[in-house]
Amino acid sequence: MSRLQTQEQAVDSEGDSSLYRRNEEGTQSSHRMLGFSDALLSIIATVMILPVTHTEISPEQQFDKSIQKLLATRIAVYLMTFLIVTVAWAAHTRLFQVVGKIDDTLALLNLACMMTITLLPYTFSLMVTFPDVPLGIFLFCTCVIAIGSVQAMIVGYAFHFPHLLNPQIQCSTHRDLSRRHILHLVLRGPALCFVAAVFSLFFFPLSYLLMVTIIFLPHISKATTWCKDKFVGHRESPAHSVEPFSIDLHAPLSKERVEAFSDGVYAIVATLLILDICEDNVPDPKDVQEKFSGSLVAALGAYGPQFLAYFGSFATVGLLWFAHHSLFLHVRKATQTMGLLNILSLAFVGGLPLAYQQTSAFARQPRDELERVRVSCAIIFFASIFQFAIWTTALLHQTETLQPAVRFGGQEHAFMFAKLALYPCASLLAFAATCLLSRFSTAIFHLMQISVPFAFLLLRLLVRLALAGLQVLWDLWPQRPQQDQGEPETQSQLLPAPC
Repeated sequence: MSRLQTQEQAVDSEGDSSLYRRNEEGTQSSHRMLGFSDALLSIIATVMILPVTHTEISPEQQFDKSIQKLLATRIAVYLMTFLIVTVAWAAHTRLFQVVGKIDDTLALLNLACMMTITLLPYTFSLMVTFPDVPLGIFLFCTCVIAIGSVQAMIVGYAFHFPHLLNPQIQCSTHRDLSRRHILHLVLRGPALCFVAAVFSLFFFPLSYLLMVTIIFLPHISKATTWCKDKFVGHRESPAHSVEPFSIDLHAPLSKERVEAFSDGVYAIVATLLILDICEDNVPDPKDVQEKFSGSLVAALGAYGPQFLAYFGSFATVGLLWFAHHSLFLHVRKATQTMGLLNILSLAFVGGLPLAYQQTSAFARQPRDELERVRVSCAIIFFASIFQFAIWTTALLHQTETLQPAVRFGGQEHAFMFAKLALYPCASLLAFAATCLLSRFSTAIFHLMQISVPFAFLLLRLLVRLALAGLQVLWDLWPQRPQQDQGEPETQSQLLPAPC
């Protein structure tokens, strides 16, 4: 009898394992799909700057308050929509922390999500072209609702076939609770967009406010929870509520996907610069014959300032990427706050094609060069200061977030400080110099673009010289407290070890 039961159990286990193998045969790794999604999302987020850079300003128009207000409005809408796209990317990242593997159906659902996201730049173009018409806002909100709906379908499908889930959720005894928790987090942003779409029909300023709320929703939720725990008291959640593994909006982001998305933005911004060169700086054959007597060299010489602006802008993009690369080389994990600061930095990096458009217009509209220089300096400053803020935030929890070399007292601490502070200081100095020497604003800006790359090349030498000078001053300081002879002299925590 026992032998018969043993045989039946063996048959049952063999049937379960064969069913699991059949399920596994149709699955595949999600790495390539995630790489494709990150690349596409970074492209969509970055090309939203094109309607801003292609704002038509005729040579006869001055850079007066009306033009400044138009650009400021378009830049504000660009920043909002860029950040909403990055919220969708963050939700996609969290979602595929839950979904471990994919099959053909999940891959097609992800393609449907990506197709909806590709419509966002078109709706954004409608918003900036017709800011007083609610249709653009309504269509943008509709796209976000559709994205959330497809992501909810991905969640439902994955939980219907548990072999697609992360192994930790597969073994969970409370999968239904986890599914409801994840759906709540996935759908609350689209729910706010639904309300914004309704208000766009009769009071569209409130729609913009609701869309801004979507960007900071995780941080608002975190602040609300903190206030509630502070004033009401922390309530222990029931043991059976939700398993530890779920979409935790306060958990660290995937460092690899943060780097992939950031690299995509930098690469596309650099590509947009050369596209503008190809579009605007190829001479017309008729003009070459009539104005330059058939000399293509002379015709290209007329575009010299535009090429100078291109090389300066590309160097800026490349060096900002270099600083970002150096920073994340020493980052162990990216916290939620670091992720938000990185997104804000990328939003202004995406605005660098606008800075190129402003600086390339110096030769055509020299009377407006001061305002254009200041716009470009402001974009570069914010793109770089948020990079510096990422590192500063990481230092607050340096044991968890940073490698030892760049922590306080680390060997690379001073060098990383100088590398990340170089562009904020240079752009701020250039902006201040244009206030004092407005007639030389163009020369000041080009000097900054030329000098900063050389400063990066000499940065390590300059840091070593500065540290050596500080050490000499420290040794010569007359009122320096004396160390006990029996104890070795401890190094200041603010000064790193010699490079």
